[in-house]
Amino acid sequence: MDKKDKKERKSKCSTPCKETFEPLRVDVKTTATAVLLLSSPEEDIVVTACEAIFEFAEEDANKVYLMELGALQRLTQLIAHTNELVRRNAFMILGTVASHSAVGNALQQMDVIAPIIDKLSLDDSVIQEYGTLCLSYLSLAPSCKVQIFDNKGLPALIKLLSSSEPDVQKNSLETIYNLIQNSQFCPYLLELGGIPLLLELLNSDYAVIQQLALKTLQKVTADKESHGTIRKEQGLDKLISIIQNVDFCDLHVEALQVLVNCASDSDNFHLVRNGGGLTTLLELVVTRKLSETGSPVKCNTNEVQSRAVECISTAAQNSDNHKVLHDFKVEEILVDLLSGNSDCVKTFVCQAMAGMSSFLSSKERFRDLGGLPALTRLLSSGNLLVRGEAIQALANLTAGHKQNSMTIYEEGGHKILVQRLRDSCPRIAANAAAILCRIAGEEAIRCDVLSLGAIPALVEPLRSTDSQVLINATLCICELAFDASARAELQSAGGLEPLVNLLRSTHMEVLRSACMAISVCAKDEPTSMEMCKFGALEMLNEINQADNSKSRFSEFALNSLMQSSPSLKYALTDHLASTDILTDGFYDAGKLCFGQKVLTLAELSMEPVNQRLPIVVVNAAIEVFLHQKSVEEGYQTERYWKVINDVALRFLVKEVKESIALLNDEQEQYVALARQVSDVMGGAIEKEDLHTFGWLLHICLLKCKVQCNVVPIGMISKGFYCHRALLFKYLADCIGLSCTLVRGDYNRAWNEVLLRNEHSSQPRRYIVDLMHQPGSFLRTPRGGPVPRLRSACALMKIADSKRVTSRHLSL
Repeated sequence: MDKKDKKERKSKCSTPCKETFEPLRVDVKTTATAVLLLSSPEEDIVVTACEAIFEFAEEDANKVYLMELGALQRLTQLIAHTNELVRRNAFMILGTVASHSAVGNALQQMDVIAPIIDKLSLDDSVIQEYGTLCLSYLSLAPSCKVQIFDNKGLPALIKLLSSSEPDVQKNSLETIYNLIQNSQFCPYLLELGGIPLLLELLNSDYAVIQQLALKTLQKVTADKESHGTIRKEQGLDKLISIIQNVDFCDLHVEALQVLVNCASDSDNFHLVRNGGGLTTLLELVVTRKLSETGSPVKCNTNEVQSRAVECISTAAQNSDNHKVLHDFKVEEILVDLLSGNSDCVKTFVCQAMAGMSSFLSSKERFRDLGGLPALTRLLSSGNLLVRGEAIQALANLTAGHKQNSMTIYEEGGHKILVQRLRDSCPRIAANAAAILCRIAGEEAIRCDVLSLGAIPALVEPLRSTDSQVLINATLCICELAFDASARAELQSAGGLEPLVNLLRSTHMEVLRSACMAISVCAKDEPTSMEMCKFGALEMLNEINQADNSKSRFSEFALNSLMQSSPSLKYALTDHLASTDILTDGFYDAGKLCFGQKVLTLAELSMEPVNQRLPIVVVNAAIEVFLHQKSVEEGYQTERYWKVINDVALRFLVKEVKESIALLNDEQEQYVALARQVSDVMGGAIEKEDLHTFGWLLHICLLKCKVQCNVVPIGMISKGFYCHRALLFKYLADCIGLSCTLVRGDYNRAWNEVLLRNEHSSQPRRYIVDLMHQPGSFLRTPRGGPVPRLRSACALMKIADSKRVTSRHLSL
């Protein structure tokens, strides 16, 4: 080639081409390439890539692969593209791939919800369909629910319910349903006018839309604020129409569930009745019904029957509906259903019976129809829910109705009720105790219930943390523990300790019922002392000192404890009234303060001999044994102790009954008894000679002789004030003479009696002298309380100034 040719060729190469580039068809063979093409500036290429990706995304595995290739980031940008076809295709892909949970999780981390909601306002049915489809998947996540709501997605979705496209309606409805699973969004659906649109969707040609609308209505109508709108929009009529239409049998369950929520409102229920809905419900609950021609119609499914019974049950919880239900003779249908096989139906039937029990006519009709025995049989059901609802119905039906309670007993229901006291369900145990409490009012029935082991069965409920269980269990004890054997059984079963522990409860009703039970159990001295061992006295005293816990029940419980045990009362109050009768087994252990441990006579007797003053016991009975239970090294042991045979006291009682009791004049009886006591206790002692009397040494020698801290009073021949006053009180009670026993300080004690003279119609109170001038009387202040003589000086001063003899009283 010569230089000229080279020059011309170079000139041609340097001249720019003015022709346009011809379109190039690219054969894309990989998904990765298609994803890359989503970033192309050429819209046609992006559209083509989107179409290919959309077809590829049908398979679940491909959805995840697209996410891994980074397609989501570009697609979330393309939904805001200016090209309509690009936007539409991007929405189609996002709506498709969002169905996979992994892709959905990835989309949650992207700012995609706001632009999706923004584009739903476009008049593009494809964007609306796939945009709502994507939201329906994302709305399953709690965080996305909040994002949709915050970005005003709920108004946009409600608006789309009126779309002409079924897919848009379905996707929007599904998203709304997911949102309102969070109950805080339900009021907004009502506020934004969603209920009329939901009711309109019940007329859809598509069953899936109807079902979604019913499910959404079910959630919304759980809020009673929606009931007014339901009535206003004739929603109840629409629901009844669906239930009455056999072609919509696949919608009956959902429609009934909505009706269940609405039936609690009496206004709604009356509309249901007026629209023929109640008749329809009653037809649905029977196992077979007859058509107008009398031919049998196919049975309803169990689920439909259950929902229909639930609807009636819900209505029965409102007292305004009871008269209507009674007029429709619902009781007969309900009792008949108890013999069916469906536990679900039985549960709702029991709830309906429990609700209607407040209507007296229904309560009695249930009994007449055999409803009580049928419910009683259900207490043996293996289904916990059935047992719980059956016993609740029985509890309601027996409340305030003695005849119904007796019917349960006559049917043998008390046997299974005792077993149900041990049920693991607190509600069942509480109701069992309540019903037994009503049954056991009569002595014969109470004995029958006790023979079944009711008392031991009540011990575990006393340890419950459920307040109603505790209340009913303690009230049941109040009814059953009237028998001494029942109180002894409660003690041996270990029930007194948990009963006393209930005094620590801050629940006022529990505290009140515990006080009532303690008052009943305190009728026996052994049970009283046992409860005192567990701290009943201290806790009751503390309760009665606090204004916020004190009540007449706590005061009565404390008084009952002390009244049942004169020994305890005397130790705590230093005073026994004339009505506090001393019997064999009374002992004086000295002054006891609240908070000190209370010991029984057996415990005191079994303690090692100590240096304190002996306990004086009064016991004229023969061969008395005391026993004490204790736990040593994990084993329960029992120790027995024989009370020393007090022959001297027994003869003294006999002598007093044969001589002093026969005297005609009461005053002479007091004088003779005082002298008798003085004689056996060492005779009269001058005040100046008290220090030489030697009573303390005598008592200590007796204690060493018997090698026990407890000394029988009949062995004491040198008795001080406290011993003489105790013996006088015991002997006076033996022959029916009225007197008190009052403890003072320094081992002083005295007896007070009421005497009248010829010059006064009102009796006066006197102290009987048993030490210095036995048989004389010391005046106490007129019209005031009995003085507490706390020292020897006070006693001597009164003795010198106010001493009178029996002769003075008769003048």
